[in-house]
Amino acid sequence: MSVDRLNLANQFLIAMPGMADDTFAGAVVYLCEHTEKGALGLVINKPIDIKLKNLFEKVDIALDEPTLAEQPVFFGGPVQTERGFVLHEQRGGAEPYSSTLAIPGGLEMTTSKDVLEDVAHGAGPRRMLVTLGYSGWAAGQLEEELGRNGWLTVDACPEIIFDTPVEQRYERAVALLGIDPRMLSQEAGHA
Repeated sequence: MSVDRLNLANQFLIAMPGMADDTFAGAVVYLCEHTEKGALGLVINKPIDIKLKNLFEKVDIALDEPTLAEQPVFFGGPVQTERGFVLHEQRGGAEPYSSTLAIPGGLEMTTSKDVLEDVAHGAGPRRMLVTLGYSGWAAGQLEEELGRNGWLTVDACPEIIFDTPVEQRYERAVALLGIDPRMLSQEAGHA
């Protein structure tokens, strides 16, 4: 008898207090892909010391929109930290970008430069989050971490990604579960 595997794409992974890996302490990860081969996500609440204008300069694109230019770039995770990932709303009928992953029921994640060119020309996604690097798990690794109570999961909310101040994203994600973040224990328990 086969059991349907839980697909956590379009969910938030919320690091439990006491997360052993400092990289993910206090992190909220938007899960872009989750298959039998593993999982891929982007941390949405850890800005780095790079602004969008700096990132655009590095790829030789002029970004003249002042409000966008000052937005932070985020640490998406420890894998391929030299590479950019753009999490954005679905584009509907627009021409697809060269390298985009459509997340079922959710957003899109684009890794090709054409999304940045569209943004620079005012034709890009209205709401987006740009990261350097991503978070990855090998086959079975995320399931093992979930089994050890390393993460909480909840359906993702785009408003938390795009409209919530960075310093409130963890608490707001936890609140989606209907619990107060202060009630979370650092100790894993078993009934």
